[in-house]
Amino acid sequence: MYEQQPGAGQPGAYPPQGGGAGGAIAVTLKFNPIGFLFGLFKPPVELNGQEVAKGWGRHVIPVQPGQHHLHIHVPYLLPPRIGNADLAVPVAPGQTVELEYRAPMIAFMNGALGAPPQKYPGMAVSIVLLAISLVILLCVCGGFLVAAISGGSGTSSTGLPALHAVATVASGLLR
Repeated sequence: MYEQQPGAGQPGAYPPQGGGAGGAIAVTLKFNPIGFLFGLFKPPVELNGQEVAKGWGRHVIPVQPGQHHLHIHVPYLLPPRIGNADLAVPVAPGQTVELEYRAPMIAFMNGALGAPPQKYPGMAVSIVLLAISLVILLCVCGGFLVAAISGGSGTSSTGLPALHAVATVASGLLR
């Protein structure tokens, strides 16, 4: 679903600084496999306005205790930034805050950022659009099948033009 960063997510890969007095923010960035083009773009993870990590997968960011601002987006073609997500993250001494970011299914929506598990924004709309597209495709294919099977003169019993009638019109247009 996403590529794993080298060393990310392994115990002790990013130990908190300050001899146990610090904390960490662990954020996992994911995209839905249907949106496979997201794999070409590496989303930056910004902490308090500074880029601290980049790419899909799990990132553990050592921080000092306190309130931090986390921002994630996906650089894209049009629009240039999609899936914006911001979150204020309080971190206690010695605490690792687990977060998850999910890229949206539709380019003009915000991403989901928070405690895992998160849902993909726009999933319901994507399913509806896919279902409508499949119904239209089935209707078009069904119309051609009915026209091919019906034969007969210029039109079939359903009122659709027979296949040879369509071929005659098409050949007349190509002359």
